Amino acid sequence: MERAIAHMDLDTFFVSCERLRDSVLDKKPVIIGGGDRGVVASCSYEARKFGVRSAMPIRMALRLCPEAMVIKGDMEYYSQMSHVVTEIIQEKVPIMEKASVDEFYLDLSGMDQFFGCYQWTTEIADTVLKNTGLPISFALSTNKTVSKIGTGEAKPGKLELKMREIQPFLNPLSVKKIPMVGDVTFQLLSRLGVRKIETLSKMPVDVLQEMIGKNGIELWKKANGIDNDPVVQYSERKSISTETTFTEDTIDVLHINSILSGMVEQLCYQLRKEKWLTSTVSVRIRYANFDTETKQCKVPYTSADHTLLNYVLELFKKVYTRRMRIRLVGVRFTGLVHGNHQMNLFEDTEELISLYQTMDNLKNRFGAKSIGRASGLYY
Repeated sequence: MERAIAHMDLDTFFVSCERLRDSVLDKKPVIIGGGDRGVVASCSYEARKFGVRSAMPIRMALRLCPEAMVIKGDMEYYSQMSHVVTEIIQEKVPIMEKASVDEFYLDLSGMDQFFGCYQWTTEIADTVLKNTGLPISFALSTNKTVSKIGTGEAKPGKLELKMREIQPFLNPLSVKKIPMVGDVTFQLLSRLGVRKIETLSKMPVDVLQEMIGKNGIELWKKANGIDNDPVVQYSERKSISTETTFTEDTIDVLHINSILSGMVEQLCYQLRKEKWLTSTVSVRIRYANFDTETKQCKVPYTSADHTLLNYVLELFKKVYTRRMRIRLVGVRFTGLVHGNHQMNLFEDTEELISLYQTMDNLKNRFGAKSIGRASGLYY
């Protein structure tokens, strides 16, 4: 049976959310970001016509589009809207994978026996728009890679790519359209004169493997429209966590806060490394008498330790209610979705973003504990 995989992506999600709150923004160039020294988290199609792009410094964006309206992001609001859309889609499909706060994969294989898959996906998109006011684009094809590329080409709109149409669709596109091709790989391929997917698809596999390593085979497959990755059922039970049992029970709150700071930093590094964002934070403590208590709270999707640390320390204050020694503390992040750290940097500067990237690069090279915040020294 031929698979039917749809990729759905909310159109300029942050901008669309803001337009629901203020219709003055309709059809205007809009930039969502964190002030003059911040970066563009999202922008409207009207702003993109001037060359404005996500992750671009806002100062540069305003030079390209001086008339753009800059709005500080509200990730809590966007997270709420993302949950609403998730629930709508989840009710209507057998298998759904939430790939980020604003994009979803749907496995509709076999449903064409009862109801055309393209019509089914169209009705889901219409339901999302009707119930939330948020426009959503999609592409339907035989696998995740082709559907994702298709959505990018269709936006704002919809597209169906049958098996026989896949290669003619892919061939003229830039190799940068392939999801796994980053700037480094693109520059490498460009120096070899490989800029179109058609050229890449005809390269010998062993040559690609020698150039790029083990990813060379996967890259060749994707260039030829081959992708057997399954749609993974979405569940908010995914989590990462850590805990520490003290060698001696303690009531030293400053020491415990330092331990928590180190925990948060290490967990956030893991989130960013694996491209996760969290929406729920919990703190657990165990007293000397083995009584255990936990507090948790919902948070805007993020993987920034300076943001999450504030929530963790506040939760610790709420959960530590007895004047009793503590033997264990733990931190847990749940409600994970795939996404990039930059998506939540509405209040951050270019310098802070650069600092995160530099620290993560050092940790990647020398180990997770090779560099860290002074506040987490004792973890």
